[in-house]
Amino acid sequence: MKLVRYGSPGREKPGLVDAEGKLRDLSEVITELGPEQLSPKGLAQIARLRTAELPLVSGQPRFGVPFSGSTKFVAIGLNYSDHAAETGNPIPSEPIIFHKTLTCMQGANDDVMLPKGSVKSDWEIELGLVIGTRATNVSREHALEHVAGYVMANDVSERAFQMERGPTWDKGKGCDTFGPVGPWLVTRDEIADPQALDMWLAVNGQRMQSGNTRTMIFDCATIVSYVSEFMSLFPGDLIVTGTPPGVGHGCKPPRYLKPGDVMTMGIAGLGEASQKVLEYRPFAA
Repeated sequence: MKLVRYGSPGREKPGLVDAEGKLRDLSEVITELGPEQLSPKGLAQIARLRTAELPLVSGQPRFGVPFSGSTKFVAIGLNYSDHAAETGNPIPSEPIIFHKTLTCMQGANDDVMLPKGSVKSDWEIELGLVIGTRATNVSREHALEHVAGYVMANDVSERAFQMERGPTWDKGKGCDTFGPVGPWLVTRDEIADPQALDMWLAVNGQRMQSGNTRTMIFDCATIVSYVSEFMSLFPGDLIVTGTPPGVGHGCKPPRYLKPGDVMTMGIAGLGEASQKVLEYRPFAA
């Protein structure tokens, strides 16, 4: 299934994209696509519905983050061998864990706003794992049983904040609007092998990133198992799993985002999305 939340920010309704690509409303059946609905029981309830009988949604509404109820937005750094090589970093011996803020999460096609003082904002296409059942110290063998589905994400990053203003990465990763997610969540049963997905990202129509999840250093199962050693993962939590080569920081010379740029991206089976880059503007009180 392809599950979505559609509508204006803060007023999204649950929906489903059917086999013909038509958007259908789920709000008469469920009130939200949150932790309860992401559980095996909740997903089974939705799967039993007669999709053709669900109301069609007209027009082209905005898609928000396709699930709610997150308690964590976990990210894995330098997890593609070819990306580590382009940045001149050694292959990590264990997954590198950092966090993006929950407040950076937004719909896959929402605008990305550069933070105040940004000089080195960058792009990163990533595969995201959405947790469906609590995972605490789970084995690699059973790790993916705790995943409800997969999403596409852009781990937008301000490299100067990340690398030049102290030893932690988080301050360059969690800026407002720096976490586009979606456009939909694809349930685990529809992705036969998460380690065989082509992915790409372009800036202003120029292909910058091309990769495949098979070049991950630590695969999805290993990541879920490893992260669950250090923190419990709850339904609705999101883990993004690293990016392939082609980020702006790795270009020669480096290339960074500027107002007016448009990022487009896609992952096989997970859809496509586009984000326009805006200059910083203060939020209204």
